[in-house]
Amino acid sequence: MDAMRAITIPEPGGPEALVLADVPTPEPGPGEVRIRVVAAGVNRADVMQRRGFYPPPPGASPYPGLEVSGVVDALGAGVTQWSAGDQVCALLTGGGYAENVIAPAAQCLPIPTGVSVTDAAALPEVACTVWSNVFMTANLTAGEVLLVHGGSSGIGTMAIQLGREAGARVAVTASSRTKLDVCRDLGAEILIDYRTEDFVERVRAATNGHGADVILDNMGAKYLARNLDALALDGRLVVIGLQGGVSAELNLSLLLSKRAAVHATSLRSRPLTQKAAIVAAVREHVWPLLEAGRLRPVIHAAYPLARAAEAHQEMEASGHIGKLLLHP
Repeated sequence: MDAMRAITIPEPGGPEALVLADVPTPEPGPGEVRIRVVAAGVNRADVMQRRGFYPPPPGASPYPGLEVSGVVDALGAGVTQWSAGDQVCALLTGGGYAENVIAPAAQCLPIPTGVSVTDAAALPEVACTVWSNVFMTANLTAGEVLLVHGGSSGIGTMAIQLGREAGARVAVTASSRTKLDVCRDLGAEILIDYRTEDFVERVRAATNGHGADVILDNMGAKYLARNLDALALDGRLVVIGLQGGVSAELNLSLLLSKRAAVHATSLRSRPLTQKAAIVAAVREHVWPLLEAGRLRPVIHAAYPLARAAEAHQEMEASGHIGKLLLHP
């Protein structure tokens, strides 16, 4: 059997737990394609998996990596929309930290015109996460206020740009003036340094007491009560991360009085049909904006696959702005 190199996790732990090894090259099943990886995106979910807190769904690759770009080099039975040699990027359930990876054909996207094959690896996870949560779930519309926590992250930089393009007024939290300057350049109007400012007070003041219509939150428990305080009437809070803990009390009286909604979502564990629908919506709504030059992937740095541990160290230090990539 052919072999390839991939990042494995023999035992959970720190960045040193990421081990480059020779493993069998995967073969695509029905409805799948194999991609020769040009670049892979690094996500916080990969860090959680490495630490043993976010195991792959049943049947998924045991290797980390939730998005890649590259070239289709093998087709499974029944695949008609792609051909060998096509350049694509793809949303995965795992396995992206490798020289080759299997992806459902319906979770692949063409490389947008004007974006390099390498840079396209920064798009699938963030575009699908932001579009599915901010637009498909929270129904952000023009004129509303969108608050994005972690505005300088990969997801944050995409959320700012898509919110701006939708005609929303975008507020962000970040940890430094440098990060906030990048957020401003991408289209954020309300810039909040969460180390020195109260985001509830800042959002209220900047919106004449209205609050945020939609909040995209990566913190979870730590921000739950304050997010509810910051919501406008009929506001929608979407929790997509747990960096600030997993358990907190919720003031149902305040939730009722604001007619507010709290959504908690995970992209990786969704059924294939849901992911295919999200990818199709992203291709319809987000890809034209990329090809028109209205959006761009924000990339901080790229590392060789063998230095994946360094990429994880940089992610955990939280000094980066935008995405981190790996190159096989």
